[in-house]
Amino acid sequence: MYGGDEVSAIVLDLGSHTCKAGYAGEDAPKAVFPSVVGAIDQMEVDDNTNGEKNSSIDSKAGVKDSERKGKRKLYVGSQSLGFRRDNMEVLSPIKDGVVMDWDIVDSIWDHAFRECLLVDPKEHPMLLAEPSSNSQQQRERTVELMFEKYNVPALFLAKNAVLTSFASGRATALVVDSGGGSTTIAPVHDGYVIQKAVASCPIGGEFLTDCLLKSLESKGVVIKPRYSFKRKETRPGDFQRVIASDIKECVCRAPDTPYDEASYSNIPMTPYELPDGQTIEIGADRFKIPDILFNPSLAQTIPGIESFAEVGPNVRGLPQMVIDSINRCDVDIRKELFSSVLLAGGTASMQQLKERLEKDLLEESPQTARVKVLASGNSTERRFSVWIGGSILASLGSFQQMWFSKSEYEEHGASYVQRKCP
Repeated sequence: MYGGDEVSAIVLDLGSHTCKAGYAGEDAPKAVFPSVVGAIDQMEVDDNTNGEKNSSIDSKAGVKDSERKGKRKLYVGSQSLGFRRDNMEVLSPIKDGVVMDWDIVDSIWDHAFRECLLVDPKEHPMLLAEPSSNSQQQRERTVELMFEKYNVPALFLAKNAVLTSFASGRATALVVDSGGGSTTIAPVHDGYVIQKAVASCPIGGEFLTDCLLKSLESKGVVIKPRYSFKRKETRPGDFQRVIASDIKECVCRAPDTPYDEASYSNIPMTPYELPDGQTIEIGADRFKIPDILFNPSLAQTIPGIESFAEVGPNVRGLPQMVIDSINRCDVDIRKELFSSVLLAGGTASMQQLKERLEKDLLEESPQTARVKVLASGNSTERRFSVWIGGSILASLGSFQQMWFSKSEYEEHGASYVQRKCP
């Protein structure tokens, strides 16, 4: 058991789109920055020509020699990513909710501690949010990194869905977490995730942004980035995606009824001013793109998204996923889950999404079910619900005996996390 001094715990939520970090007991995270990094292959950089210039830029951007992983240099944080650099590619350490590159995760955590919070991690217990279906191997790797590299005195791994339900003041709820990379449905009962009923699909905010960008391009709308330069891209048009994401957040809204091409063909256009001063008109796309969450097959009608056809038939809409997840739970708690459907994540902040989901669930759920979709009226709280739940949990007096301490790790090893953090 951890019996450290009265030092505030650090709460970390590394999502597919942003990393949130801050102190337990506070209302919002101190730091929110992209959970992607810029990477430059050192073999492609002419050090003899640019060495002096690069060191000058790097010192301003907070890039350290310790962040050189192998033969690549990593740039972490909004400021570092904002610098203009040739041959830089943008990399994400997470794919489908699974960490694929621990070097990048390490650099993101290090940035959060050293540059954002300005703390020494060995002086603070850490509460880390994790996906509801995180594997034992991923959990043990997290524990090893935290105890071995950062020497934290204690830590706790908490499921995203559990933290979201705590943030809303509920011990039992069905959490619909729609983030940047995917959408996950996870039932929580008495503070524990019901693993057999967890469901996920690859449709998240980034996929919807891609759909919007491709649809606009097919109509001859050209989105120019704020600036152009030689750049190595893992996905073409990364800068256009930033603008398309803003268009999505500003003008898109879930339609009241299932999208139909004929019904929405004469919908009034909505103007949007691009960074270069050009004004474009957005029509039916502002309803069609959000409806992909409810009818994934719509994505196959957008030019350039044909690759989705491989997984499309197996992807169900939100209402079907919610009902299927509830039906996999015990009969005794289904009624309570139907009345406590919690929306969380950045994509869940889309206009009219709550109302549309509730409407569809009322039509498709059993007549005896009392359907209620809940979402914070504050979009910030919706985006940070996982972190806020962690902040509440780690500050509770009754929680302090739950920490997985460094001494327990040294005695039992990383696998002990399965017992301490069920």
